[in-house]
Amino acid sequence: MTAEGRAERVDAARNRAAVLRATELLLAEGGGDHVSIDRVAALAGVGKGTVFRRFGSRAGLLQALLEERSKELREAIAGGPPPLGPGAPARERLLAFLDGLGAIAEGNATLLAAHEQACAEDKYDDPSYRSWHRHLSGLLAEARPDLDADFLAHALLAVFDGGLIRHVTPPDEPRRFTCAVRELATALLDG
Repeated sequence: MTAEGRAERVDAARNRAAVLRATELLLAEGGGDHVSIDRVAALAGVGKGTVFRRFGSRAGLLQALLEERSKELREAIAGGPPPLGPGAPARERLLAFLDGLGAIAEGNATLLAAHEQACAEDKYDDPSYRSWHRHLSGLLAEARPDLDADFLAHALLAVFDGGLIRHVTPPDEPRRFTCAVRELATALLDG
């Protein structure tokens, strides 16, 4: 490997971080409608081609940002300590996962809404969605083998709607959405 090759990877990583930061700023400034490849590239200080090559589209850009936001949760599920990581009973893992996903959702409702809009046609093929669904359906099948775990995982994930999260989360009760999702899952598990 050459020094030139390493410099390219460092530049690519720097550009990726700058593009994701720019996307965050634009989302915060004006919501999903405010995010365009042109605006992101200009704010990040990179060419439009750099954004297209790295992310492919606006949907790809939003997917990458959502994956970045959920990276810690994915790592905790795969190898972290219980209850998120392996070793805890399915019910505890499921509730811990929903708590973690709820925290991501509450802190990123605008991103979720923009992501849902941009990826509407391919929602079920989105890498984050597939990962969350696979994890939830496995835990549901273990905790309640008498239920349709595949469908229920989709149903639980359906409530993670950016507009709904913003609607039911008042400023004085920032964890209301997550608490409600936890109550829903508990009712399902206790059936």
